[in-house]
Amino acid sequence: MRSCILLCGGMSRRMGRDKGSMKILNKPMIIHILEALNNQIDELVIVLNDENRIKKYKKIITQKNYSFKIYFTIDVENDLGPLCGIMTGLDNIHSDYALVLPCDSPYLDSDFVYYMFDTLESILENEENETLMALVPYHRSPKDVDIIKRAEPLHSIYHKSYIPLIEEFLQNNIRKVRVLMKNQNCLYMPIDNHLINEDNFKNLNRPTDIEE
Repeated sequence: MRSCILLCGGMSRRMGRDKGSMKILNKPMIIHILEALNNQIDELVIVLNDENRIKKYKKIITQKNYSFKIYFTIDVENDLGPLCGIMTGLDNIHSDYALVLPCDSPYLDSDFVYYMFDTLESILENEENETLMALVPYHRSPKDVDIIKRAEPLHSIYHKSYIPLIEEFLQNNIRKVRVLMKNQNCLYMPIDNHLINEDNFKNLNRPTDIEE
């Protein structure tokens, strides 16, 4: 089973309004993402921060338009950031791994989704020892920069065994998603504009980021 987690529980302080429901090129931002996921995954868990937003998104999203099953869930704790959203999503998937995505990346394409899961499945077929914990795209750099700093943690695949580790991080007030990669068995995949294109990671945080 191919599972995906879509993080929509943020406060959108910089944008000033709910990002996933904002219209980009005449359709809500979240619909661009769901269309890229069509025929690529089996289930999608959409993580939101309250029942009112779930009702709002259910009006935007029509299940019959998509090949995968859509589930809605509420963050375990509000306003703890994407790390908590990842934990919530992992606790609700029906498989061992999930591709995590943010709701503000409307330029995601289906080739990226396919390549991430295809790579994961190839690795699992040949896995003999330690469990792969994460599959993480990263930006190449001519300088000797820490690969974790160049990673895209909100466009990565994670194993659900991260759940207790995330709980521990949050209890210790650690909220940066990149902590998931430290001292873990992670595979890093270069963003090369061939197999993985930079456009997949373009996110919209402020009104000035929007191209009408």
